[in-house]
Amino acid sequence: MINTTAEQHPNLHEGDLLAALDLGSNSFHIVVAQRVLGQLRIVDRLRETVRMAEGLNALGGLSPDVQARALASLSRFGQRIANIPSRHVRVVATNSVRQMRAPERFLIPAEAALGHGIDVISGREEARLVYLGVAHEQPPEEGQKRLVIDIGGGSTECIIGTGFTPLERESLQVGCVASTLRFFPGGKLSRKRWNAALTEITVQFQQFASTYRSLGWDEAIGTSGTHKAISNICVAMKLTKGAITPEAVAQIRDTLLRADKIDEIDLPTLSDDRRPIIAGGILVLEAVFNALKLSRLQVSKAALREGVLYDLLGRGGADDPRDVSVTALMQRYGVDAAQAERVECTALQLFEQVCDTWPLSSDDRAMLVRAARLHEVGLAIAHSGYHNHGAYVLQHSDIAGFSQQGQRYLAALVRSHRRSVSKSAFEMIPDRLLSGARHTAALLRLAVLLHRARQDELPPTLQLRAQGEQLLLRIDKRWLHSHPLLRADLESEPEDMLGLGLQLKVETL
Repeated sequence: MINTTAEQHPNLHEGDLLAALDLGSNSFHIVVAQRVLGQLRIVDRLRETVRMAEGLNALGGLSPDVQARALASLSRFGQRIANIPSRHVRVVATNSVRQMRAPERFLIPAEAALGHGIDVISGREEARLVYLGVAHEQPPEEGQKRLVIDIGGGSTECIIGTGFTPLERESLQVGCVASTLRFFPGGKLSRKRWNAALTEITVQFQQFASTYRSLGWDEAIGTSGTHKAISNICVAMKLTKGAITPEAVAQIRDTLLRADKIDEIDLPTLSDDRRPIIAGGILVLEAVFNALKLSRLQVSKAALREGVLYDLLGRGGADDPRDVSVTALMQRYGVDAAQAERVECTALQLFEQVCDTWPLSSDDRAMLVRAARLHEVGLAIAHSGYHNHGAYVLQHSDIAGFSQQGQRYLAALVRSHRRSVSKSAFEMIPDRLLSGARHTAALLRLAVLLHRARQDELPPTLQLRAQGEQLLLRIDKRWLHSHPLLRADLESEPEDMLGLGLQLKVETL
């Protein structure tokens, strides 16, 4: 049983189930937990080898056979979580989907097979979640710094943190599957190939190695399948009692290189499933030891999926990491908090008037709030086109807690909160989020217009009705007559609103 703050989660009750799914570049994982006596008890784990990284080509396409393999796995996972409410399920996809040129070609059928939306997360967000999982499974001592390393199928994440907070996060495009395929084509092994590959990968880690070494750490922890497999080999070869050392890695490497081909590798405890990719995993690990000058690496049972589970607990509650990130962005870019609050309050007032007739969710409401708080973030760059600057910042920054789709949703709202709506503003948003994004964008536009004078004053009568893709705004006639700038804005707004696919009509009372 896991100690958590489950009892603080507003949507979680005794006996409820939660599920976290990790769609990795090598394997797909699911962990299911149940709330029992205020804690989370793991009740089920599933793992299937899919090898998504194996199906990626140089153009960012996914081979049909690997896509079919992935969809079949997701269909089985979907059966396992079919009875768990969607708000208690989170699914994340990592490096292989990040590398796709047209990810929607995979994501649309994948979401249909699973029955749930899939969040594509950045490498640094993946690093944050990995660290969160390890920190919760193995609570650190107060003030202790930890280095956590996760070697996945397509990428490797390195994190230094203290407590439950990551201090440094890095993600490199090297992993056990991708590196095996790249450096040992045709499955051929040789020391010459190994040394050339080791030099190339070590250089990548050296980009941040000096920063990490200067910051320092009290213990180093490895997580995920590669580290577990190597730890078991260390024990079987009587090299260590489970920890991984540079001397042990060197001996395992030398034993591995006695084989001429990957399918001839003979290492104790190595499974047939892990054999095809172990060379790349050991290669990356040796590079890590060299670049960071590690002397010892412990191995954790926790990984990304546990981090997703704990992160899911915070969502919707006081500890939602997305809201913490929004506050940090407001402070970093000097957002006018009073104006943001005005716009937020009015946007929510409008939301409550149309949420019964428009299919808006609690997630749409939350994104509307965040967009209201951040709609002026681009002013720190320039007033001219500040909505474009803000959208760029939100789409391309590493924002803890957000998926790539979530950042694009937020960026689209900020981009379209004023002036004409760009045809490209919503093109990168998944279809499942598109309707809510367009509708919340309309509400944000009206709220911003109503507070253009940066005052708290609102008309005594302000009514908004929605029917299909039509909006009717009814406003006090005398009040509007005394605010000529707003009247002019509202006269031109119906034309701009067409860019959202909506028809706006303004009436006075």
